[in-house]
Amino acid sequence: MLGTVTVLAAGQPAAVDAKQRARLAQLFPAATAFSPKGGDPPHFTAYGGAQGAKTVLGYAYWTTELQPLERGYSGPIAMLVGIDLSGTLAGLVVVDHHEPYGNFSIDLPSFAAQFTGKDVRDPFQLGKDIDAVSRATITMSSAVRSVRNSSRRVARALLTPPGANR
Repeated sequence: MLGTVTVLAAGQPAAVDAKQRARLAQLFPAATAFSPKGGDPPHFTAYGGAQGAKTVLGYAYWTTELQPLERGYSGPIAMLVGIDLSGTLAGLVVVDHHEPYGNFSIDLPSFAAQFTGKDVRDPFQLGKDIDAVSRATITMSSAVRSVRNSSRRVARALLTPPGANR
């Protein structure tokens, strides 16, 4: 046992720990359960409904676990992103970075808030549909590209395209 996470023989967590669950709940407040991270691309599944009748609400993933890895001015920016089954972003949580201008750009609640409700097919263009912050261009550009590219990759892998049956 590692902290509050039980580890299986293959090294995969059997349950989502409390800190991770709290982050996932920020993205999917109606969720009643979350799967352990798994799959390709690596993701968590958010479930709603009663214990016996779970319904998939969406998926959450770390931008830093998807290729190509975007790097900010001072390295990768770890963001947890949620996407619902229609391809709409449920939210974004900036968890870790070493950006010199992060305190007035990506750390602000307004940065993450502007992604909530965006469709994966939206342009995600800094200065157009995503607000830009001067003096933080590398940080902002990297973070936006990371969310755009990773969201589209997850959508292609896990979601059914509009009008298609899976």
